[in-house]
Amino acid sequence: MKPAARLPRPLLPLTAVVSVALVACGTETAGSGADRAELEARARAAQVAIENVYVTEVPGYEVAKQSVGVLGADGFSATYVEQDTGAQIRLGVDRGTMDAANCPKLPVGVGSGGTGGAVECVEDGKSWYRTSGTLHEYVTEADGRLVRVEADTAAVERDTLRKAAEAAHAASDAELDAVLPPARADAGQPVERGDLPPAGDGAPNNGVGVGG
Repeated sequence: MKPAARLPRPLLPLTAVVSVALVACGTETAGSGADRAELEARARAAQVAIENVYVTEVPGYEVAKQSVGVLGADGFSATYVEQDTGAQIRLGVDRGTMDAANCPKLPVGVGSGGTGGAVECVEDGKSWYRTSGTLHEYVTEADGRLVRVEADTAAVERDTLRKAAEAAHAASDAELDAVLPPARADAGQPVERGDLPPAGDGAPNNGVGVGG
């Protein structure tokens, strides 16, 4: 009895061959439409250190693109808005550390001077839960930076804020592409910051845009 003839191996579709080749060559890009060099340029244009860009996920909330910007020298901030109620969770990332000694000294509130009231601190897992006046926030230390999520106590429950803190993470390339301001024709020029005075030591002017 003659052995059965060996059938030829099926050919891969062209798209699969291209995909395999890209992986093998190490040239496959991330799922975003921008390469790393472009993402870094967009971060520089926004005066944000790319490693300070964090994102979070909260059911029902979406990031408000116009809220994305620099915090402090090269930190990052963004506001997530609940689509039905308009409630806001503010995310801020800046360099720093936190312990029991300095926790009460840092004002509650991302990018603000705080409420002016006393700050109460409670350890909650790997984070600090902090309250002051009508605000509350979770602060988590990560790789020499403070990741903060903050909201009005009347608008956002503590459990929701905790989940936002737990979900916060350094942005992937795809997430950077989604959250960073788009590249501009004048991307080589730094963004003009309205909170910096034209003369002096360059300290932020918190009165900009505030009515008298």
